[in-house]
Amino acid sequence: MSAARMGAAEGAVLGHLRVLELTRTIGGAYAAKLFADAGAEVITVEPPEGDRWRSWSASGSPAGGDAGDGAFFQFLNAGKRSVRLDVGDPAGRAGLLELAAGADAVVEDLGAGVVESLGLGHQELAARNPALVLVSISPWGRGGPWDQRPANEFTLQAWVGSTEGRGIPGEMPFGVGGKLGEFLVAANAASLGLAAVTAARQDGRPGEHVDVSAYEAMTTSFVVYAHLYAAYAPDSRTGARSIEIPSVEPAQDGWVGFCTITGQQFKDFCVVIDDPAMADDPDLAKADGRMDRRQEVWDRIARYTKAHTVDEIVDKATLLRVPVTPIGDGSRVAQIDHFQERGVYVANPGGFTQPRVPYLLGGHPSTPVRAAPALGEADAEQWASPRPSEAPPQPGEPRTEPSLPVAGLRVCDLATFWAGPVASCLLAALGADVIKVESIQRPDGMRFASGLQRDDLWEWSPVTHGANTGKRSVTLDLSSDDGMALVKRLVAMSDIVIENYSPRVVENFGLDWDEVHRLNPHAIMVRMPAFGLTGPWRDRTGFAMTIEQASGLAFLTGDPEGPPLVPRGVCDQLGGMHAVFATLLALERRAQTGEGLLVEVPLVEAGLNAAAEQVIEWTAYGELLERQGNRSPYAAPQGIYAAAGEDRWVVISVDDDAQWPAVARLLGHDKWTAWSERGERHRHHDEIDAAIGAWVADRDRDEAVAELLAAGVPAAPVITGRQSLDNPQLAARGHQQWMDHSVVGRVPYPSFPGRLDGSYHRLGRPAPTLGEHNHEVLSEVLGLDEAEIARLAEAQVIGTRPVLWG
Repeated sequence: MSAARMGAAEGAVLGHLRVLELTRTIGGAYAAKLFADAGAEVITVEPPEGDRWRSWSASGSPAGGDAGDGAFFQFLNAGKRSVRLDVGDPAGRAGLLELAAGADAVVEDLGAGVVESLGLGHQELAARNPALVLVSISPWGRGGPWDQRPANEFTLQAWVGSTEGRGIPGEMPFGVGGKLGEFLVAANAASLGLAAVTAARQDGRPGEHVDVSAYEAMTTSFVVYAHLYAAYAPDSRTGARSIEIPSVEPAQDGWVGFCTITGQQFKDFCVVIDDPAMADDPDLAKADGRMDRRQEVWDRIARYTKAHTVDEIVDKATLLRVPVTPIGDGSRVAQIDHFQERGVYVANPGGFTQPRVPYLLGGHPSTPVRAAPALGEADAEQWASPRPSEAPPQPGEPRTEPSLPVAGLRVCDLATFWAGPVASCLLAALGADVIKVESIQRPDGMRFASGLQRDDLWEWSPVTHGANTGKRSVTLDLSSDDGMALVKRLVAMSDIVIENYSPRVVENFGLDWDEVHRLNPHAIMVRMPAFGLTGPWRDRTGFAMTIEQASGLAFLTGDPEGPPLVPRGVCDQLGGMHAVFATLLALERRAQTGEGLLVEVPLVEAGLNAAAEQVIEWTAYGELLERQGNRSPYAAPQGIYAAAGEDRWVVISVDDDAQWPAVARLLGHDKWTAWSERGERHRHHDEIDAAIGAWVADRDRDEAVAELLAAGVPAAPVITGRQSLDNPQLAARGHQQWMDHSVVGRVPYPSFPGRLDGSYHRLGRPAPTLGEHNHEVLSEVLGLDEAEIARLAEAQVIGTRPVLWG
């Protein structure tokens, strides 16, 4: 292997790619890490003094300098290379342009307009390498009235309406702990970026500028498509501050997590806690009713859970198919038998434990973790030469619409609820013909999660709408011989088959990987079970909240004196975007070998990567990261403060030392500007909080936020997802694609969170009604005649209305 390709693993899927990384955030580093983990040569461009994360430890443990690079830095940068360039200096900018001449992509997160101001924007990069793809991550995206507004992951949670919904009504709400939003944005950016790189190499046309907005990524995932509720069900009760009940409950020896998405799961939960009468109470059968009578319900739950161990409760709930898990934290999660048996946690050369890459291709785990680079270890190399295997492609005509790298491919979509459907939804936006397979006997369960009382309620679920645009729907009863024969014919005609059931479901249907591969040796099968295809938990039911509980993500959220709180569904989109990235890798591998491939993307392993810092801190330093309320190791001060009026709150998060002097002056404490480092402000956090609390309490919420933003300080009002609908930034960027749905009416479908050369991928068509395309798919794709289609309808193999509704 030549010196120019030493950073890539032998035989790796992306071993032919070179990616430059110019990032300053965790999310940017993780997006580039996904490329490195897949074998791409990733060159991280650091300032002369080095990446600030080299000296980072969330617990404050010694890191950087003589102590060696911080463990979390080593996790984020494993397998990368390092060069030092001061891009603020002409010589440094010239050096980066030379690097770009031989690269396939650049990933950067310096902020909207920053690389352009440095002469390193897409136009300048493309002049040196027309095929190069630039992936830019910023809080708001480029363009629009807010693109220069100060923001970070914590304040964006408030802007999208997530913070408002978490907690007790009338009391201080809680943001999500950790940096979950950054990992979510990174997974979106990596998937969109790899798609653009794939397209540029396929068609020889210019590389695109992939402009990713963190805000847009979080508008759907952190508030479960609240914009859609607001648009077509304005009278429904959503956005009220609440805590899921049951959720994280106290056991005899720790915390145990439940997730009761369906009414049947709540009934079974009541059996678990030996209180079946609770399910018979019509008020308590509903989530809103349980919240209204929360103390009564908590007491009834605790009577059982506090008398039993976590293991006892988990065993009983598992027998009744109630989603349940022990609550993970940094000291415990890597010791769970399921993760140990599956080899989920691996050794980093830095001497600590980390989660492996969150997908398996062909049933094989990733290669051993490679070491992170020393600062500037590749400074002396000659980078300007083209890739040794081939010269960069010479692009043809410019694009007028975003690239469609999977155009012409067919997807047999067996996925349900959210994580699987949102993955296939992005594949549809990238050009695939996605055929969603349900049945009138067993529709996608998410169709019934609208919270509305309607005769046709299965057509009103916001998640079903948001995660299924661009698809065609066919209903096939897989329990019938006819239905199974037809779905097997569809599999034989498809490039990709995707499902996210617990493993036993499709295996009981006779549609496991062996059968799919027999039917279609070229097919890629993407399986997304909650906990993976093997191990003691393989057949357990799990939703996003279960993953948040098991992984440790919930452990960092909430009051340190109270129970952990779930982030509330973010892991579905997090897992879905990892699945798209892995699917694109599988397509690349198929292009290299001509063979289909099994792709396993356990939802929990994406969550474990987002929660990786907890295990890393524990195994590297012996420190347990814990809930801090609304404070954070990443920012000081950070908190949520009561403004004038009833239940009105202001979010403030100072994550850059340069922002602090403005806060000190607003508070009238000029001497506090001496607390110039985050660590000093952490030590004075109580004093600072008291001053901010007094300052905010005298002001109108929106006026206080406006003052802080004008001073360059990340701040936000605590608002509902509904209130965030009329957002000038979304409107200016054209994020919502309005389409007419045959049942619901006019719907503002959200785009995926990246504009390519200024345009979003078109969503194509509204989410399909149940069985909407039965005739089209059966006749045009599967070749059935009218008589056969009529026979299937008469036998209820197909249909358009759930059987239970008559």
